[in-house]
Amino acid sequence: MLRHVVQRLLLIAPVMLGVLLIGFLLMQVVPTDPAVVRAGPTATADVVAAIRRDLGLDQPIYVQFAIYLWRLLQGDLGVSIINNVPVTQELGATIGPTLELMFASLFWSIPAGIALGTVAAYYRGTLLDRAITALSVAGGSVPVFFLGLVLIWFVGFQWQLLPFTGRGGPLWTVEGWQAVALPALTLGGVFIAPVARMTRTAVLDVLGAEHVRTARAKGLTERAVVLHHALRNALIPVVTLIGLQIGFLLGGAVVTETVFSWPGVGRLAVGAILSSDFPMAQGTIIVLSLGFILINLVVDLLYVLLDPRMRGA
Repeated sequence: MLRHVVQRLLLIAPVMLGVLLIGFLLMQVVPTDPAVVRAGPTATADVVAAIRRDLGLDQPIYVQFAIYLWRLLQGDLGVSIINNVPVTQELGATIGPTLELMFASLFWSIPAGIALGTVAAYYRGTLLDRAITALSVAGGSVPVFFLGLVLIWFVGFQWQLLPFTGRGGPLWTVEGWQAVALPALTLGGVFIAPVARMTRTAVLDVLGAEHVRTARAKGLTERAVVLHHALRNALIPVVTLIGLQIGFLLGGAVVTETVFSWPGVGRLAVGAILSSDFPMAQGTIIVLSLGFILINLVVDLLYVLLDPRMRGA
């Protein structure tokens, strides 16, 4: 187990280095000069040249990347070109709301997806199974922004049941839960579909296994057979899928935060890209990429805990 953890941790460094290099090169091909953005449209050529020297943009690209890595190792992500605020300060203020949104989305979507998939598998071939499967396919086909706009129009604007813009406060307050409800429903709504489909497939495979037939022969109730013998053994592929989907959920959070004006990292990333704030954009790329990597690391460890055969690998 310890060797498995160490191997996975050692893989993080080259992956992050590749992410940093790609993100840095992408910022270089954007047809916008950060010095011009910092100086303003009315600045003279001498002022722009001085700012370029101050930012180190007059150096070769490989030198700029080396300086960028050295500062990053020291915890310095740079300063925003637009508002002259340290990137770490902005990220520190937006990571919390993003984590709240992710938690609220997963809090209801994971149990709902597993429950729907299990019910569909148990009632295989019935009208209920076909209805759940159809809803899962439809839910997975709906874009995040479209679902968000529908909820804003009906629940927020027409019925005025919940607020639909901004963050109301921490999750432990009533205002916080009310504010995060619609964004969490939007983000979690597209998460349910793949989890339900994978759970249905996994539970169907396990229901025909020998140990399940043995449990039924012992006289156990159907509830005990499904929950303790079928579902528990079917969770291994489901957990793997959940981990991958949580990683991709970060991309959906970018869209959701933009639609609902949620003050998270995703909305910060969109604003930085649109305003050509390169240090801020690179900082958000680092945070989102690191989040994706750490989520997959946790899933790797959970996979080992759930499947004893992996512990000796």
